[in-house]
Amino acid sequence: MISPALSLFLQLWLAAIAFAAPVSVESTPPWQYGTGGGIVGFIVLILDIIVWIEILKSSRPISHKVLWALLVFIFPIGGLIIYWLFSNRAQHNSRGDYEAI
Repeated sequence: MISPALSLFLQLWLAAIAFAAPVSVESTPPWQYGTGGGIVGFIVLILDIIVWIEILKSSRPISHKVLWALLVFIFPIGGLIIYWLFSNRAQHNSRGDYEAI
């Protein structure tokens, strides 16, 4: 089952994607579609998904995970940069490596 918080997050994310669709595409280059479209928007989306996965897999308290995820969700480019610069990722990285037997 999906938790209510995750369900709400997914609904908001899908709504944001729907509103980011290009308005008119007659003579504009593909990298200049609306506010969230095009190649640059797709690259930012992929980087944000990587950050969300890293946040969810970290060993931070739940409240810190929610705050970081909201920062990246509300400010995709700025939140991404702030997270990578100031989050102390090495300390909170959950070791998913295999240990030698």
